[in-house]
Amino acid sequence: MTQAPALIRKSNPLASRLLRAGLPMGPNLLLTVRGRTSGEPRTAPVAVVDVGGRRWVIGAYGDVQWTRNLRAAGEGDIESHGRIDHVVARELSQDEAVVFFRDVLRPYVAHLPLIGRLFGRVFFRLVGSEVLTDPESAAATRPVFELRSA
Repeated sequence: MTQAPALIRKSNPLASRLLRAGLPMGPNLLLTVRGRTSGEPRTAPVAVVDVGGRRWVIGAYGDVQWTRNLRAAGEGDIESHGRIDHVVARELSQDEAVVFFRDVLRPYVAHLPLIGRLFGRVFFRLVGSEVLTDPESAAATRPVFELRSA
């Protein structure tokens, strides 16, 4: 079973509290999805890529708990600045994910303001440099979901 690094898992509760309090944290939002076995709502901070009115989330650490829950539920809620948006999620095929990493994510990170660009590059180097440099490898190991308002 894939899981995020310990530092990320331990910092998620703090990130969730800060996001819930309205602190802007770049593209990070709270995603709440029903657990696939418990049925209980599970909330995780995730980075939402928003380009041209379309939104995606990436399982940056692979197929982790929240990605499996989102796949099973097919829907969830994203929360930003106290506003909750119910979304329907569609997992991209591997071919669609290659196009996403190459044609959406790479230009998205390249056009972020300087601090965001630096953070994005450092983050993706830690997560796996292939996310920005090798779309085929990234798509093979990291699920991508498109989110649409329900």
